[in-house]
Amino acid sequence: MPHPLITQLRYARSEFKRGLLGLSDPDARRRHLPMNCISWNIGHMAWQEQRYWLTRLQGQTPLPHLNELVGNGQPACTPPLAEMWEAWQTITNLTNPFLDTLTIPKLQEIHYLDDQQTTFTPGSLLQRVIYHYWYHTGENAAIRQVLGHSNLPEFVGNIDDKAPYRPETTT
Repeated sequence: MPHPLITQLRYARSEFKRGLLGLSDPDARRRHLPMNCISWNIGHMAWQEQRYWLTRLQGQTPLPHLNELVGNGQPACTPPLAEMWEAWQTITNLTNPFLDTLTIPKLQEIHYLDDQQTTFTPGSLLQRVIYHYWYHTGENAAIRQVLGHSNLPEFVGNIDDKAPYRPETTT
């Protein structure tokens, strides 16, 4: 069974996807300043997961174009929705086996960035990704409301069945 925070990450991902059901490519690419467009948000989450789970912790960057397209600090763009969903699906599929290996000791390991002065733990990265998903889930909902979409999810879904509270274990 994966660590409880991995379950929460997967739930945050599922709610992110749920909030985007029925979204068209033109609407996903529409930008309402100062926000980015929804397709950018999707690619940006793929970029972050790749950066943390694949690049930083495993030395792999299977979709390097995400760094320039939707990485932090890059110029705004409006990428195609299908392309961003494909990138997101590819990255999340590649990260899932690794995430399943993260135990409490592994989540607490101290890692160094390239400058060898900045440290991080996988556990802190995991929390950052979960919170980042919730941020963009809310932003995407706001964008869809501005676009005039109706029948959108109004609140967190069925967390009690899909990602209930579960205490950490010692492994």
